[in-house]
Amino acid sequence: MPFVVLIGASGSGKTTIVRAIAQRYADEVEVFYFDQIGVPSVERMIAECGSGEGWQRAKTIEWLARLAPLSRSGRPLLFEGQTRLSFLAEGAEAAGGPAYLPILLDCDAETRSRRLTVEREQPELANEDMMNWARYLRREAKRSGCEILDTSTLSLERCIVHVMARLRGSHFPDGVRR
Repeated sequence: MPFVVLIGASGSGKTTIVRAIAQRYADEVEVFYFDQIGVPSVERMIAECGSGEGWQRAKTIEWLARLAPLSRSGRPLLFEGQTRLSFLAEGAEAAGGPAYLPILLDCDAETRSRRLTVEREQPELANEDMMNWARYLRREAKRSGCEILDTSTLSLERCIVHVMARLRGSHFPDGVRR
């Protein structure tokens, strides 16, 4: 069974949705957060991997290597993090080609700014760099045919139902990667 990967820029709802699924469906779904590995300073990312992007690529590949054998257990897996679709593809290829379903969680700029500034109290993240990152991920998703779930107006419950349907395999769109 493919595992589900939720990607998106900060403020898109990834962590909120995944935490709710982890709480409600702990017996059914195994959840992994990209940031569980720890996020070092930019200086350390550069020292270890040449850039922040290089670090993100290396850690995505590591995560896919870790998730690939677990995906063969048949237990639904849910992985969330900020990464590029191209890094997921590279990681899956290096890990022997496990099937996975990437879903981009996205929202409009106003919603993202509100979530980051008011709800998360991280106004420093509600900047043009984050908005550009979100636009980049959206373009990459559209180009590759990746499913996009716009969380701007959907309730948390609707988002959970949507992701759980994918995890349970009751609806896999054509976007499953191998």
